Amino acid sequence: MADLNIIQIVLILIIALFAGFESVLDQFQLHQPIITVPLIGLVTGHVAEGLVLGATLQLIALGWMNVGAAQSPDTALAGVAAGILALGKGAGINEAVALAIPFAVAGQVLTIFVRTLSVGLGHYADRYAEEGNVSGVTRATMIALLLQGIRVALPAGIIIAIPTPIVTAALNAIPDWITGGLAVGGGMVVAVGYAMVINMMATKRTWPFFFLGFALSALSELNLIAMGIIGVVLALIYLELSPEFNEHGGGGGGGSVEDALDNILEDY
Repeated sequence: MADLNIIQIVLILIIALFAGFESVLDQFQLHQPIITVPLIGLVTGHVAEGLVLGATLQLIALGWMNVGAAQSPDTALAGVAAGILALGKGAGINEAVALAIPFAVAGQVLTIFVRTLSVGLGHYADRYAEEGNVSGVTRATMIALLLQGIRVALPAGIIIAIPTPIVTAALNAIPDWITGGLAVGGGMVVAVGYAMVINMMATKRTWPFFFLGFALSALSELNLIAMGIIGVVLALIYLELSPEFNEHGGGGGGGSVEDALDNILEDY
């Protein structure tokens, strides 16, 4: 794999910078591997590989969430680092997935450090606010945000700066039992991620759809698009026929899917 040119390096660093921003903003989810890694793949000319790696890492990241004051492993640095190694340095997909876990832990430590520094910036912002200095509050906020971007962009730049032959030699020197163990551990984290999502969504009304999805997945003729269409149709039928969402009773014809959707939105 050819070394990255200067334009690719700059674009990847910009992606890493915004991934760091989004790790605290959560506005456009640019820190999620399903978005970050394909963007790196687009820059390096390996879009298909980026989609595969990003989707794989995203399944692992489903189990990573902040609970109270506990900081979860960092998806931003994990996705960026794995994307650079696989799409820019020639590492295999499995190797990148295995190495993403240690990078996620490193990113967790870095974001805790940056968030600790940001506490001091918060006090400065409070002081500016008491003085009515809007620009001072904005400046303190932007500095804190910039630190979050740098804590991802800086490690990304270090990984890019390491020559590809050195990275390849280092990856080849890793024993198979380590990479294999990390790959198995990553697979277990995927299962934990699915379990946590299911645990949040599971109710007696949704379990039948869950098992129906398993049954339909056994039909090899159905692709993901067909499965998605079937899921949407079943959901609309359920809303139309369920007495809970149909004030005139199931199948009575007096209610509508629009009314059911309105009722759901009103509940929130």
